[in-house]
Amino acid sequence: MTEVMATSTLSAGRDTPSFPTMTEAFWVWLRIAMLSFGGPAGQIAVMHRILVEEKHWVSENRFLHALNYCMLLPGPEAQQLATYIGWLMHRTRGGIIAGGLFILPGVIAIMALSYIYAAFGNVGFVAALFFGLKAAVLAIVIQAVFRVGKRALKNRVMQALAAAAFIAIFFFNVPFPVIILAAGLIGFFSGRAGLAAFAAGGGHDGKKSTALIDALLGDEMPDHARPTVARSLRVATVWVLLWLIPVVLLFLLLGGDNVFTQIAVFFSKMAMVTFGGAYAVLAYVAQQAVENYHWLRPHEMLDGLGMAETTPGPLIMVLQFVGFMAAFRDPGTLSPMVAGTLGGLLATWVTFTPCFLWIFLGAPFIEVMRGNKALAGALSAITAAVVGVILNLAIWFAVHTVFRETFPVHGFGLSFDAPLLRSVDPWALVLSIAAATAIFRFNAGMLQTLAACASAGVLLYVAGMI
Repeated sequence: MTEVMATSTLSAGRDTPSFPTMTEAFWVWLRIAMLSFGGPAGQIAVMHRILVEEKHWVSENRFLHALNYCMLLPGPEAQQLATYIGWLMHRTRGGIIAGGLFILPGVIAIMALSYIYAAFGNVGFVAALFFGLKAAVLAIVIQAVFRVGKRALKNRVMQALAAAAFIAIFFFNVPFPVIILAAGLIGFFSGRAGLAAFAAGGGHDGKKSTALIDALLGDEMPDHARPTVARSLRVATVWVLLWLIPVVLLFLLLGGDNVFTQIAVFFSKMAMVTFGGAYAVLAYVAQQAVENYHWLRPHEMLDGLGMAETTPGPLIMVLQFVGFMAAFRDPGTLSPMVAGTLGGLLATWVTFTPCFLWIFLGAPFIEVMRGNKALAGALSAITAAVVGVILNLAIWFAVHTVFRETFPVHGFGLSFDAPLLRSVDPWALVLSIAAATAIFRFNAGMLQTLAACASAGVLLYVAGMI
């Protein structure tokens, strides 16, 4: 993704701009948040255009340095990049404002769409809208497989890791965290041994960044960014408590079988293993939410992804929709809408609070990690495995978009759903092929493809064809 931003640098003779106030930064971060469509590549490009090219607040090297660190972390890299730069410029308060504003429009939009979906999701018009969205989402996920694969699978070893990850998760239902851990260990020890196949540092852009912290804030790290043991302990204590106190209280007060406890625990786990972006983890979330917890039906996960694709903010905001529907269907003594609201906000809280922890705790130590061969090998292997996981997501979506029925396959260690060929939905197939053609052949934008497919779904409904 780094190459998206490599279009301009600050000229050597340009005057250094005055340091922005917190108020100025607030409005800029809000503007970035409102424009944060198009997935991480688009979101990072927007930030780069505004912060580097337009405002000249951050140098090219500093921006790429922050981005490379955020690429190493679990969670949405674009939101973490905003948090990192906000923190570097205006300390912890700046990081909270930048990272919080980045997700705020998405929180509001997904919550509003969740209300509409829960209340009217079975109404023909709304169902037709999401029928069209699913076809576009499928094409977008397939595009993600090619995009990430082209960047990550530079040699046969990486291709083999991707294939192994796909086989493990699709055919044998191996948990996503296990796949990531195994890939990371393989890459770590291979990188430490100096194997050339694992030397593609960073695991994201195929090139080892040489960026240094060098521009607006000076050649040296600012005082508030220097790591100390006392500061690290203080930051870790505050943010771990903010993250886990609600989880522990729910477990103690409601028990482990309560839906709110399950939401808090499950998405807290996801927050620690979401390497490779939302597409990588959504396959595992979809399988667990549909097949284990029974929070959603397969097509509803696609509907949620369609919501997240069409609203500002990280794609991982789809987890708010999952939490909403989980609590909406098991409200206990609460009204379904109130329970859904709390479930969605809880999922968002335990998903994004750790993102602030990773930045505020880890950023001061990033320079120590730079150039570490073992770490570079681990990240390269994890990224390769992520390609296999995204391919699993694409096929999972394809099966549940194009076919109306599936049947389980079990035996000899196998555990997967196979499509019932006679249940193919011809209009879903046609729309999916059209969306893929628009994206791959004509380079259509994501929003245009989503809008076109959603409109096609509505027209098919009006014409009585679905």
